Amino acid sequence: MDIANYMHTLGRQARAASRVLAMADTGTKNAALLKTAEALEASVETLVQENARDLERGRENGLDAAMLDRLELTPARIAAMVEGLRQVAALPDPVGEVTDMSYRPSGIQVGRMRVPLGVVGIIYESRPNVTVEAASLCLKSGNATILRGGSEAIHSNQAIAACLRQGLAAAGLPETAVQVVETTDRAAVGELITMRDFVDVIVPRGGKGLIERISSEATIPVIKHLDGICHVYIDDEADLDKAYTIAMNAKTHRYGVCNAMETLLVAAAVADQILPRLAAGYQEKGVELRGCERTRAILPGIAAATEEDWQTEYLAPVLSIRVVDGIDAAIDHIDRYSSQHTESIVTENYTRGRRFLREVDSSSVMINASTRFADGFEYGLGAEIGISTDKLHARGPVGLEGLTSQKYVVLGDGHIRQ
Repeated sequence: MDIANYMHTLGRQARAASRVLAMADTGTKNAALLKTAEALEASVETLVQENARDLERGRENGLDAAMLDRLELTPARIAAMVEGLRQVAALPDPVGEVTDMSYRPSGIQVGRMRVPLGVVGIIYESRPNVTVEAASLCLKSGNATILRGGSEAIHSNQAIAACLRQGLAAAGLPETAVQVVETTDRAAVGELITMRDFVDVIVPRGGKGLIERISSEATIPVIKHLDGICHVYIDDEADLDKAYTIAMNAKTHRYGVCNAMETLLVAAAVADQILPRLAAGYQEKGVELRGCERTRAILPGIAAATEEDWQTEYLAPVLSIRVVDGIDAAIDHIDRYSSQHTESIVTENYTRGRRFLREVDSSSVMINASTRFADGFEYGLGAEIGISTDKLHARGPVGLEGLTSQKYVVLGDGHIRQ
C-alpha cells in the first residue's frame, strides 16, 4: 500500500464530508448516532467474534493482562457503547449557537457563532470503545474525523467502523464523515499528523510515549495532555474526616487513570493526626507509600521519596507524600511539579480555598473534592474526547464545545464605515 496516497485520499474525503456535516441539522446528526446504535446492537455477535481475533493475536504477542482487559469487547461493553451514542444524541447541539450579540455605535450588531473545527484526526491505543466515543462527539459537533486506532484492535475497530458507516448512510450523511484507518503501518500516523491541507486538529489518546511523539512531530495543532501528576493538599484547617475520604478516593478509586492523585501534600500542623490514619487505609488497599523526611518521621516504615517521585505519574498503587508548612509551600510544590491537570485543596477556610483556586494554574482546581471528578461526564459534558492541559483553545475535559470554535458574525442594514 502506498501509505501517503492512501492517507491523502482519506484526507480529501474527510474535507469534503466536513462541509456536508457543517451544514447538517441537529436531527440529521442525531439520526446518524441513533442508527449507529441500532447497527451496533444488531452486530454484537460479529463484534465479539472480531474482537476475539484481536485478543488471540494479543496473547500471542505477549500483551499483559491490563492491556488485554482494555482491548476486550464484551456484550456489556458494547451495550455501554450503544448507551453512550444515545446520550450524545440527547446532548444540546452547540453548532450554530450565537452569543454576545450587541449593538455597536455604528449601528451594526456583532456577536459570535459556534462552528465546527472541520476535520479532527484522533490517534489512540487499545480500547475499541474509543472508536465510538470519538466518532460520536465529532459527528454531533459537526466535524468529520479520521480515526487511527492501535494495531492491536484492528479487527474490532473495522467491525465498529462498518456500523458507523451504516448509521451515517441511514441518516443520509456521507459515510466518509467518519473514517477508520485500515492499515496498521505506523507510517500512517506520520502522514495523518502532517496533512495540514486536510486535517485541522489532532487529538492523541494513549500513553505518554505516543503523545510525546505526536506533539513533537505534528505540524497541525494538537489537543493533549502528557501527564496527570495530580495533587491533593490537606490544609491545617481541613475537616480531617473529609480529608481522609477525599485522599482515599483520589488515590484508590482507580489507579490507572489520569485524574488519580499521585502526590499528597499535608500541612505540618495536622500531619501527626491524619497521616497514620491514611497510612492504615492505604495499607489495607495495598498502596505503596513513599515520603519526605518529615513524612517518614511520622510513618517510619515507608520508603524515602526521591526527586523523581515528585515528577512521576505512577498510574499504579503508589503514592508520594510530602509534609509542608502550609498553603504557600503547597502551592510552591504544585507550581514546580504539577503537570497542570488537576489539583485539590481540603480546607474549611474559605479564603484559603479561594486563594488556591486563583493561584494554582491547572486545568481543573477543586475545593473539598476528589481529583477523580476531573472528567467530562462528571462535569456535565455528557462525554469527553480527552483532557487538555494546554492553555489555548480547549482546557480541561474536551466535550462538544471543545470540538468547536467561534467566528464573529455581523448584522447590518446597508451600513458602511464612515
